[in-house]
Amino acid sequence: MALPNCSLKVNRELLDPSFESYRLSLDSIPAYNVELDAAVAEVKLKDSQYTLDHVRAFGMYNYLHIDPWYEDSVYFVDSKGRVLNLTVTLDTALGKPREMFRFESDPISCEGEQLCASLSLTSATWAALSDGTGKLTLLRTSKRGESSHIKWEPMFRERLGEPFIIVHSLAHVRSHVHTIEVLLLRVQKDPSDTKGSGFSISLEWITVDNSAGQGENEERKYGVRKRRMMKGKSVPHYAAVEPQGKGIVVASEKPFAFTEVDGLPLEEPPVEAMEVENSDPIYFWQQTEEDVTLNVRLPEGTTKDDIRFKLAVDCLRVRVGDHAPLLDGQLFAPVDPEASTWTIKDDKSLEVSLQKRSEGPLWSEVILEDRRGEYLMSDEQKSQLQQRLSYLTSEDLNPNPEKDKPPCNAQELEDCDMFPEDSSTLMRFDGATLKPTHVVSLGSHQFLFSVHIDPSEMPAFCLRHDVEALLWQPRPNQDNDVWEHISTFNALGYVQASKRDKKYATCAPNFSYAALCECLRRVFIYRQPSPVDTVLFNRKQGRQVGQVAKQQVANLDTNDPVLGFRATNERLFVLTANNLFVLKVNN
Repeated sequence: MALPNCSLKVNRELLDPSFESYRLSLDSIPAYNVELDAAVAEVKLKDSQYTLDHVRAFGMYNYLHIDPWYEDSVYFVDSKGRVLNLTVTLDTALGKPREMFRFESDPISCEGEQLCASLSLTSATWAALSDGTGKLTLLRTSKRGESSHIKWEPMFRERLGEPFIIVHSLAHVRSHVHTIEVLLLRVQKDPSDTKGSGFSISLEWITVDNSAGQGENEERKYGVRKRRMMKGKSVPHYAAVEPQGKGIVVASEKPFAFTEVDGLPLEEPPVEAMEVENSDPIYFWQQTEEDVTLNVRLPEGTTKDDIRFKLAVDCLRVRVGDHAPLLDGQLFAPVDPEASTWTIKDDKSLEVSLQKRSEGPLWSEVILEDRRGEYLMSDEQKSQLQQRLSYLTSEDLNPNPEKDKPPCNAQELEDCDMFPEDSSTLMRFDGATLKPTHVVSLGSHQFLFSVHIDPSEMPAFCLRHDVEALLWQPRPNQDNDVWEHISTFNALGYVQASKRDKKYATCAPNFSYAALCECLRRVFIYRQPSPVDTVLFNRKQGRQVGQVAKQQVANLDTNDPVLGFRATNERLFVLTANNLFVLKVNN
């Protein structure tokens, strides 16, 4: 079964083609320091946790958790087993973090490795907590912003197998049943993986609700109603459950697939459904400098009256009768509809001739993100291509030093030029069928970070597109644009690649700035362009500059490594082993 290939549609109105660079600002950033009574509950990797996946999942874990429902409120777990909260109202009077919950003393840990404690704020009144030994606790927190002094009440506790960290959780109510969806991540030994690292990655989607019957006056108990297991070969960059538990979205370097439900293996191995590229092409195409010609395969017995053909300047749609469109999407470049034609050849194929509006530039594809066609290159084009690339295949290091383009030197490549070996994918799975419904090949779009913009929606994620960093918001209820481009951070894709010691990245929920944090001490802040107070003049381009994007650097007064990093519209929170720093970014 072939998956529907989707694309990430960039909103051109959110791009700034005139953006030049960030200007370093020497304005100081007010920094406030809270000394912790006990160290953060950091769990360092053991010798047996030696793979890159262990580092990504646990070594780079963000120990600081921000509350999307209540502004400037953060949580972390300390070495005494306490869940602590710091809510900022006045920066100059921060006070001490408050204890919200304490783990019950249980010296008996499960077999295997113990992981760091993990927390996920499920709703405005609930939270999910893991102690790092394989136990899941669901807590009723009351309205945290209004009653920050009230201790959290455990409503569900259960051991769920090997240790895990909580990736995401959410709550919803349907027919008076309160349901909590929790997504757990594990890195497990895999004896069948003899050629790889010897480990596999599992994502377990657990549904807990209070549907069990109780007396009229008794509170209904919570219990596990469903367990769904996904397997993959790389720690996902992003994984989240959709509102109402209707599906799940996963972004990873290697694809995931559901393997079992409630402990029983799925009858049909879903791995087969992931083979996207194996189907035969449905059309072949050629081009010259003036036009593009397509030959589309037609069902047997198709007549001219069955063809539904629609061509505009920048899009093409072809369908047969009332069937699904054979071609439908945005063209690579504009065409002249009046000079373009179509005809049926030999009752087997539809020949479409598209007249390019701009002569010269060659197309790399006909319809954007549609990989179902095969490009047929003419002999003349093959010969021209070979001549252009001959200097790359010569036996001499540089056969013609007078040429403008010297041979490629791999040693001169920077980090920003490198991409993962595997082609990352972004996939959406249906919660009922557990089958993938949408897939996007991320290709060179490096994953940068995820962030909660709106607590009523799934976390947004940021991808590198060329030099920019684009923020995408999942919209599962929109059939056409499942992922919506909502903001752009100019040149951040290129800038972050130069930060070799970068550990965390994030942005403000109102998109006013993005921030990077190194392993030790330094924080970089990149603000959106803003109007300048004085008149500036660009001598190179001979024009006046109306806006400037500022870059600021903050140095923390500590030698401890950074363990957590979160942003609000006004503040950045930075957690180290013994301190919590609050940086006042916006007033």
